[in-house]
Amino acid sequence: MTKTIVVLGGAYAGVGVAHRLLKHTRPQFPDLKVILVSKNSHFFWNLASVRAIVPGQLKEEQYSLPIESGFAKYPADSFEFIVGAAEAVDIIEKTVKVSTSGGAGERVLSYDHLVCATGTRAVDTAVPWKSNGTYEETAAVLAKIQATVKTAKHIVVAGAGATGVEAAAELAFEYGKEKEVHLLSGDAEILGGDSLASNATGELNKLGVKIHKSARVDKATELPDGKTEVLLQSGEKIVTDLYLPTMGMAPNSEYLPADLLTDKKFVDIDEFYRVKGTKDVWAAGDLVWKPRGSFVLSDKQAGGVAKNIDLALKGKPPVVVKTIPMDVLFVATGRSRGSGRLGPVKVFSLMVYMIKGKTLGIQQLPSYVDGSAW
Repeated sequence: MTKTIVVLGGAYAGVGVAHRLLKHTRPQFPDLKVILVSKNSHFFWNLASVRAIVPGQLKEEQYSLPIESGFAKYPADSFEFIVGAAEAVDIIEKTVKVSTSGGAGERVLSYDHLVCATGTRAVDTAVPWKSNGTYEETAAVLAKIQATVKTAKHIVVAGAGATGVEAAAELAFEYGKEKEVHLLSGDAEILGGDSLASNATGELNKLGVKIHKSARVDKATELPDGKTEVLLQSGEKIVTDLYLPTMGMAPNSEYLPADLLTDKKFVDIDEFYRVKGTKDVWAAGDLVWKPRGSFVLSDKQAGGVAKNIDLALKGKPPVVVKTIPMDVLFVATGRSRGSGRLGPVKVFSLMVYMIKGKTLGIQQLPSYVDGSAW
């Protein structure tokens, strides 16, 4: 009897679970079928989005590749790819309602196991830090940002978390004194006061980034001439050619019953990454935000979920999903340096550059799409 695994989300966690099940579990269960549902027909390597906004730095195929072709090596009856979005999940009937793209209408998918890996989205859809919609929508956002970056003389990056720091650094590294790059930190220090704050501040200062601390944005208003007026809570106003907010991520969890979510709308999971209050429903990636959203954590979580589904199909109990034993933070500061730590231990700038900043991981994109990473 066919066992159907429905995976929602076509990014790091979702694609990782789908490939692992098809490569390692299906040989033992020939009737296994994986259905992957993704709003985006392409895998968007959003780690590189901070560099993709700089015109001429990356080609599209370096950060965006079609998902479906990566699964072509599996038997046709073992995999189905649906470009669409989950609308509702019925955990009693074990069904998912999906709206498909291109006006094809709705489908109701039945599952034996469901994997929720729909991640998070940028609250402001005008920025490219996440794939907020379809491939076409994401490509259009990036093209618009690149065009504006070309002509802008004054750029404001709002939000001084890792994404904001990296975006400001990429722009300043590329343009130096040609353009003014301002970074607004709502907190008294960048990176939320992390122990890396002073190191990263020093790197940004070398690049000429103008850092505004305790500068929380109240609102941003587009002016008739195309510029943006940024009003800070202090009352200060900054007029800029390009406004890039990096704060504000929301989980893509609206399709799930409210009682399965935390107070912040992330999915509530147990130590096995099984969704609490359900049977045969699992979650991984930024959608669980445990302990935070992270590329490395998403991959480890995906591996754990795939393993537990494999065990469940064999009638065995799940195992605790283990990720990484310490809190790791690497922040690239342009294309030559960076700041990072492994737990409380800071690492050399060159190490951060070699591990992250040099390529932002884009060399791994093909192996994620075709499954050879696992």
